[in-house]
Amino acid sequence: MASSLVLIEKSEGIATVTLNRPEAMNALSSALRHALADAFKALQADGNIRVVILTGAGRAFCAGMDLKEAAAGAGDQVAFEEEGDIVQEAMTAFDRPIIGAINGHAITAGFELALSCDMLIVSSEAKFADTHVRVGMLPGWGLSQRLPRLIGITRAKELSFTGNYLTAQQAEAWGMVNRVVPPEELLPTCRKLAQDIASCDPRVVKAYKRLIDKGFGMNFADAMAHESAIALDWARKITAGAIAARREGVIERGRKQDSSEG
Repeated sequence: MASSLVLIEKSEGIATVTLNRPEAMNALSSALRHALADAFKALQADGNIRVVILTGAGRAFCAGMDLKEAAAGAGDQVAFEEEGDIVQEAMTAFDRPIIGAINGHAITAGFELALSCDMLIVSSEAKFADTHVRVGMLPGWGLSQRLPRLIGITRAKELSFTGNYLTAQQAEAWGMVNRVVPPEELLPTCRKLAQDIASCDPRVVKAYKRLIDKGFGMNFADAMAHESAIALDWARKITAGAIAARREGVIERGRKQDSSEG
């Protein structure tokens, strides 16, 4: 069950998960980290949920580690990394798509949290920053590995070695986010995307997510061989009748999209 620190709203197979510490810009306190991990574990156990939208309450997505808590001795860097693993493990174990609805600042650990999502829709007011070098820490949630793979190693080094901000528009130009939208369109855009995903075969969506994520960590030749083996195994389990039934739905959807664009 969600705590007041993490709100969960469910509708039509879509769960919207909201970090709810707006007064602290959703900084990741120990309590919030545990609540977020628990939320994803609960959603993993809910077979009715097909997509998750992750966002923040107020003007920030997530300001990163709660430095006030750490400075006061309520948490330390070791505990933060260990509890961070709880969040990352819960999100990685969630086998359906996670859409990051980045409504505002995503800083350091908040940046890492955003990059743990499968896709990012970003408010035009959002900004990203990696301030590890300015607070005297090293990343432990994947930022040093995910960011270079998304935007290139030299751009990633520029951001990480300076702690400078990356605007939503520059993030889109560098290919880090899927698209940038006005603030009032952020959640509606994410919900429409989630509805499109939820309308697809959930078994295939889960399998496709595993296929992409596992292959992304391989070299190209091994990834191609892995895809071929998985596709062949999947094909052995599909009947002609199932393909025919799905084909009609695909054709009808194509007609509707053509008519809406005409």
